Amino acid sequence: MNQLSADRIFTVRRPEALALELFHAQYAGNELYRAYVNALGVQPAQVRSVLQVPFLPIQFFKTHRVTTGSFEPAAVFESSGTTGAVNSQHLVKDTDIYTRSFMEAFRLFYGPVENYVVLGLLPSYLERRHSSLVYMVQEMIKRSGRPESGFYLYEHGKLAQTLEALEARRQPVLLIGVTFALLDFAEQYPMRLQHTIVMETGGMKGRREEWTREALHAWLRQRLGVPAVHAEYGMTELLSQAYSTGKGLFRCPPWMQVLVRDENDPFQLSAANAAGVINVIDLANIHSCAFIATEDIGRLQEDGSFEVLGRLDNSALRGCSLMVS
Repeated sequence: MNQLSADRIFTVRRPEALALELFHAQYAGNELYRAYVNALGVQPAQVRSVLQVPFLPIQFFKTHRVTTGSFEPAAVFESSGTTGAVNSQHLVKDTDIYTRSFMEAFRLFYGPVENYVVLGLLPSYLERRHSSLVYMVQEMIKRSGRPESGFYLYEHGKLAQTLEALEARRQPVLLIGVTFALLDFAEQYPMRLQHTIVMETGGMKGRREEWTREALHAWLRQRLGVPAVHAEYGMTELLSQAYSTGKGLFRCPPWMQVLVRDENDPFQLSAANAAGVINVIDLANIHSCAFIATEDIGRLQEDGSFEVLGRLDNSALRGCSLMVS
């Protein structure tokens, strides 16, 4: 795995070739992934396209150590969940790879983070340990180098005052928040934000009634006076994120790719603009698994952007039952 360095990942010019190289390396070095590929009857020597690569159901992160090679993790990221639920765990060998992934992706879409005051409204995530989202925003706050940057738990009044002061100075701001917290804030403190990017990260988690993304963004636009609501698409099991600058259309950095597959056939791509299961290639997942079948339903656009439409009803992808241990 030493040959698959971070420099190769984040300067990739031929992502499919690197993905195929990583597939073979992870088949050799990831015991769980190798067993899954074998259970599907896939012959690695015959895999010549990413369309032929098996994607590991994301549920395995709840039941197994998903690692390529043996190592003591530098960090363990854990998903949120309801009380009593089994949460996913992502064992991260090198946190520098994660940091480089989210910093370079943000720079590609928005420019250097040093240009922004970064305000994090992530109460439910701050209340638990091992959140990859908190880790990311914490590092962005640090690297912004701005004294006003920081987290807000439930201090909506203080946040409103900070935003008003920054707006008066025409200071670019990134306000990144979990969905229910942004709704709570906008309900209490409507304002007109002309120099602030409002970015939601998803997540109601039973705190409020679920809204469609279209309705959510329309309401936030009206209450906060922004032309668009941005969004981040990431998860505990990935080390990369896609971003939407509006209209719910996400784009990936070069080392990340989304495919949409038929729900009943993991090797059948969905028809153009048809809904299907989102599969993600994340080349930053060198030390876990780079090929993840999520539980999200999405639609791929002709230009490579994608929408997230919801989640699978059964919450367990076909394929998990192939391996019981």
